[in-house]
Amino acid sequence: MAAPYDLRFDCGRICLDLVATAGEPPAERLLGPDHLRAWLVGAGVVARSTALDAVDGSWVARFRALRELLRRIVHDEIRGRAADRDLALLNATAEAPPPPERAVRGVDGVLERRPARPPDCAGLMSAVARDAVGMLTDAVARGQLRQCEGEACSRIYLDTSRGRRRRWCSSEVCGNRERVARHRRRATLGPASRVTG
Repeated sequence: MAAPYDLRFDCGRICLDLVATAGEPPAERLLGPDHLRAWLVGAGVVARSTALDAVDGSWVARFRALRELLRRIVHDEIRGRAADRDLALLNATAEAPPPPERAVRGVDGVLERRPARPPDCAGLMSAVARDAVGMLTDAVARGQLRQCEGEACSRIYLDTSRGRRRRWCSSEVCGNRERVARHRRRATLGPASRVTG
C-alpha cells in the first residue's frame, strides 16, 4: 500500500485519494511536479506510459486548490450540505474535456490504455472532478462515505466492507496505531491495577 512520496491510494475513489495527499496530521504530500506525476499515475488518472513532461509548479498549485475544494465539499456533505459556490466550482472544473485515450497493443500484445495526445492540466483536473461528481450523486457511494475514527485522522474513505463496519481509512495505518495505543494503555494500567487491586 505504500507508494512513492508516502502517497496512499486506499480511500476508494480517485477524488478521495487526492484529498488524502494533504496528509494526516496535516503534512503536504504534493511537494512538487514529481510528486504530482507519481500521484496521477498511482491513482490511475493516467496510464503509467503517459508522458507528463508538462507538469510543473503551476499544475501542483492547481491540483492543491482542487484538493482543498474537494476536502471542503466532502466534509460538508458528510455533515449536512456543501456550499453552492463550492459545487459551482466543482462543476466548472468538471466541464473541461478529459484527455482522450486509446487502446494500443503493447510489445507483449496485451492492450494498454494510452493517451491520444499529451494531457493538459485542465483535462486531468476534470477527470478528478468528474469522479467527485459521480461519487456525490451516487446514493450508494454517498452512503458509504465515512470519516476515519483514527485519533489524529480526518481522512474520508468509502466503506465497502462487508457489514459496513470499517472504522479506519486503513487498518494497516490508523487501525494499527489504534491497536498499539490500546496495548500501551493496557500495559500502563495493568501493573497499577494489580497493585491497587
